[in-house]
Formats: sequence, C-alpha cells, structure tokens
Amino acid sequence: MTERKEFRDLAEPEAAREAIASLDLSPDPESVPLNEARGRVLAERVDAAIDVPGFNRASMDGYAVRARDTFGADEADPVELDLVGAVHAGATPEVTVEPGTCAEVSTGAVMPDGADAVVMVERTDERPAEGSETGGNAGSDDDGAGDDGAGDDRPARIAFRTSVAPGDHVMAAGADIAAGARALGPGTRLTPREIGLLSALGVDEVPVRGRPTVGIVSTGDELVRPGDDLDPSRGEIYDVNSTTIAAGVSEAGGEPVLYPHAGDDYAEMERLLREAADECDLVLSSGSTSASAVDVIYRVIEERGDLLLHGVAVKPGKPMLIGRLDREDGGESAYVGLPGYPVSALTIFRTFVAPAVREAAGLPEPRTATVEGRMALRERYGEGRLRLMPVGLLDLGDDSAADGESADGAADGGSADDAAADGPAGDPDRPLVYPVDKGSGATTSLVEADGVVAVDPDTEYLEEGESVTVQLFSPDVRPPTLLGVGEDDPAVNRLLDRLENPRYLPVGSREGYRRLRDGVPDVAVTAGPTDRDVDSVALGEWDREWGIVVPEGNPEGVEGLADLVDRDLRFVNRPTGTGLRRGLDDALEDLAAERGDSRGDLTDRIDGYGLTLRAFESPVRRVLAGEADAGLGLRETAERLGCVFVPLGDQRVVVRAATDRADREAVASLAAELDDDGIADLLAELAGYSA
Repeated sequence: MTERKEFRDLAEPEAAREAIASLDLSPDPESVPLNEARGRVLAERVDAAIDVPGFNRASMDGYAVRARDTFGADEADPVELDLVGAVHAGATPEVTVEPGTCAEVSTGAVMPDGADAVVMVERTDERPAEGSETGGNAGSDDDGAGDDGAGDDRPARIAFRTSVAPGDHVMAAGADIAAGARALGPGTRLTPREIGLLSALGVDEVPVRGRPTVGIVSTGDELVRPGDDLDPSRGEIYDVNSTTIAAGVSEAGGEPVLYPHAGDDYAEMERLLREAADECDLVLSSGSTSASAVDVIYRVIEERGDLLLHGVAVKPGKPMLIGRLDREDGGESAYVGLPGYPVSALTIFRTFVAPAVREAAGLPEPRTATVEGRMALRERYGEGRLRLMPVGLLDLGDDSAADGESADGAADGGSADDAAADGPAGDPDRPLVYPVDKGSGATTSLVEADGVVAVDPDTEYLEEGESVTVQLFSPDVRPPTLLGVGEDDPAVNRLLDRLENPRYLPVGSREGYRRLRDGVPDVAVTAGPTDRDVDSVALGEWDREWGIVVPEGNPEGVEGLADLVDRDLRFVNRPTGTGLRRGLDDALEDLAAERGDSRGDLTDRIDGYGLTLRAFESPVRRVLAGEADAGLGLRETAERLGCVFVPLGDQRVVVRAATDRADREAVASLAAELDDDGIADLLAELAGYSA
C-alpha cells in the first residue's frame, strides 16, 4: 500500500499572510520612457526642474497693460492707452509696454516686457487714433489691432472701462509648479494625470519600481493547453489555472512567465521549478499540493528549498504551500503552491498572493469607482451650473482595515459601497472629502485630487459633514494615509519621502493654521511666529537659516536688509502667509523702528517687494537666471544652487497635529520620524538646518 503524507497542522490565514510577507518578491528599480510609464510606480521622488509655466502667461484674451496706468478707470470715465502691437500664443513678444501704452494678447501668450496685468477684451473699446474715423469694439474682427493696432498708419487707442491690479489675469512663471518643488513622491502610481504633469516638466525617462516576475507552473498529467486536442476518455482537462493566474498576476502589477506543464514525475517537476526559480522573483505552481501519494511537489520544496507552510485553514483552498526555492546563483526565490481546482487556486491567489505581488510592485489595493464620503468643511457655490468639483479624500478609518479587509470588502464578499451605506451622513467611518481646485489651467490639481463631486446647479452650498458621492478618477485610486498642509520647506520634502502615501499641500504657514483650525488636515507645518491659537499637538520642530540670496561672487556687494531699501536692486519676494515672508516683514518692522519710519515707507523703496513667487526655490532661481539682484530664500537653497547667502536670522519650523488626530496610525508614524534621532538624520545634509 502506497504511503500517504498527512497535512501538517493547518495554519491560520494570518499565519499564511505572515509567511508570504516574509518572502522577498521585490525586483530592482528601473528606468522607463515616459510613454511606457502608465500604470508604473515611481521608485523615487521627482522634483520640478523647471517652472510651469516657464514664462508669465496671459490667462485670457485682452490687452497687456501696466496696471498703474488703469487705476481709476471705470465705465463712466475710461482710461485710454496707445496700442503698440500684439502678442499671440507661441510667439516671442516683439513689443514693450511703456507707460501710457498697451499690447493685444491672446490666451496663453507670453506677457510682453513692461506689462504686469491683462484687461479682458470685453471691458475695452477701440478708439480711433487722432484724425482717424475708425472705431468700435476692440474685439471686432475688422479693427486691425492684430496688425498695427489701427485702421491707418497711426496706432489706435484702447479705452479701458475697468482698472486692474498687478498680476490680474496673468499666470506667473512657476504658478502651476515651480522649479525645485516636489512634483511627485516615491510610491506614486502613474496614471494619465501624473504623466501629464511629468510631460509639462519635460521628463522623458521615469525611475519606477520593477515589476516582480512570476513564473507559473501547472502540474498534473491530465492537463492540456487550451487549443490542443483533448481526450476526455483519458480524464484530460484544459489547463485553466495557468491563464487565469497569469491574468491575475498582470492585474496585480506583476510580469507572468508561463512554463511548460509538469507531470507528476518528481524529476521533471524539480527541473521546471528550479528553472523558474533561477529566472523569476516568485514561482507559483498549481496542483500537486495535497496529501495524496501522487502529489509530490511538497517533497521538491523540502529537498530543494525551504517549506514554511503546508495547508491553511480556509475553504476553499486548504492545500497551499509557502516556501523558498534555492537558485543556482546561491540566492532564493519565493514560492507559493496553489490548489489544483481553479476556483480554489484563484481564491487563494486573490486572498493571499495578489496583495504580496501588488506590494512588491508598489500598487495599492483595488477600490470601487464610487465612494461615499462626508464634507470636511462647508463649501459655498450657487452659480446655477453643474459643478464637477475636484476633491481629495482622507480616510480616517485606520482600524477598519486592520482585520485584513481590503477597501472593497473582499474578506467577506461586501463592497465599499455596501460599507458606506451603513452609516448616516457625517458618519466618522466615511472618508473626509475636501475641495481641491487650483483652476482649470493647473495640472497639479489633477494629482492632488482623487475624484470629483457633481454639485447640482440648484445647490447653494454643501454643509460640513454632509454626505457626498465621489466619482473616483479610476477604480484604483487610494486616498492618502496622511494629509499635511503648510510651509513649503526642503526638510518637509525629505520627511514626506519616509511616509507611506502622504499628501502635502504647500499652502503657506498662515493658510496651514487656518485649515488645521477648520479640521481638514492631519498635520500643518508652520514657520516663524503666529498670531493664531489652534488646538494642536507639536510633533517635532527644527530651525532653518533664512536671508537674502545673491548671485555667485555677490557682484552688488549686498550685506544686509538695508541694501534692499537704500539701493536700486531688483528683489524677488515670497507670498504673504509664508514663514519666510513673515520673517522678512518682521525684520523690516525692526529696521523701520530704528530709523523712525513705518514699514510701509521701507517696502515702497524696495524694487520688487510686491513680486512674489510661490515655491521656496523660485526667488533663488530668478537670481541665478539674472532676472533679479537678490531674492528671499534659505541658506540650504543658496548653497545647493551655487549662490551667495547673506544671513538675516533663524526661523523655527514646527510640525503640528490636530489634537483629535494625534492617535492615528499615520500621525504616529510621522511622530516617530520626528524623534531626536530622526530629526538629526533628516537635517544632516541640509545646510543651515539644526534641530
């Protein structure tokens, strides 16, 4: 009588997950062309190397003007300016807007020198030049403004029925995303949205995580490849598992490799498994895993590798093997043996193996295409049109996923929609939904949003806590584990790289405080003093040195803040609400007190004080490009980009968590990175930074 091997003690499902988690399936990272990057996962952070847009761009059709020339204009008393020419999208400006003049511009056109605002064409009229009888609306087809600005040899005059401020209807260089900014972080899955952003940045090669190669070997003398002749009288059946599991591997982000069938012969089975182990990160077999006398694959694993587990307490799918196979090069390949029955094989694969393949490939768990959420704050609307509002999601249900359930409820056959329907509006188990809308021209809005909420034309506002349906951009969108807002800072970029799937919105310190007060983000990063009192917990802090950045060699001999006030130097500032701007304004306040002046008197004397750029590197890059004599910045940025730094002081940066979020797993992970050792390691390579 043939000896039969009994199953070992059946392992609990969690033990099987732990055994698979102990296997190394991770392939080496690689670089792929951008046109082949869809669906891949970034292996490292990608920073913007250029400003987008790379020039000051008109955001509507109209006339480029010096804003000060329009001050006081209204319907009753328009201001007239000479038309000196036109600039269209894709063309280099050949005109300069001097005082008292204007230039026609098209949407997307480069702003001509001298102009700092655009007046929309609907708020203007064309007036004939002196002695000319032409006239009419400036937007008519026959006004000649596209040629020389009038119907005769003399330039037309344009009447402006409204005034504008500097920057109105102009998208400044770097307003979408600025050079040096954190564009995408490691672990980001590249969908058409992210590829669009990378294209805008001129990226053509992308560093991505490799796809794990998975060798698939079906065992059994009875198997026949689909398409071959089948002899049912011999008990032959078509091989369902090879193609089914291969499709599952591809869906999970792996690269399937199909090997020939292995019969129930030990030697042939050993040969195929060793060949697959030498060539693949993971080897999957189906069949020959039970305790039957003819199912001998477990013997191959025991003798040619390491058998970690034989049999799992789950139905269907009890006959399951987990182990490692020795490779010819002395290494090991991961191995999982699936049951022979197709339903059992696919069930075990989806429940235990597919998550491991996805993790090795860097892919998230699948999600349904629609999510029920709750508004994080009150959102007004009332424009009488259907609004497809871009929104981000923040899932606060850390503990809900701890039982092994995926987002689509696969553990018990339920769906995300079923789970969402269990609670009333405002149910804290539903994800927070917050608006993300930087304008239709900003590609970063797509990356920062997870989907859209369709707002009915009759809706005047959405209440805080109100239930909304989010249409995800794709079924596999995964909300961030942690949402942060606040100061744009190089140390923050490095900190984010250490976290799993964070999202950070660099909105400035003042706005960060406001949003933390409103209860939207988990954390806010603030720099410098604050006049606000927000219920929060400090997770970590550091100091950074700030000051004036000037070109290499300091050709203008800048020594301090007084030089900006007293000399004719072109300066580039940061926006109000940022920590750097607050530091500068406080220093100007002190200087004004010393001189017996007001701060306004000093700022009026700084050429470019009102010229602000969004990202912390942007002023430095303007200095590098020769477009400014000095800029507001950090020592770290100045030294890294090869500029001279004139110090003005140190500024404290604090990472604050909302008090009611401090116990979240994602916040705790952030706090762990900000302990004494973590801070020291984080700041070690940043000039001018200290804990």
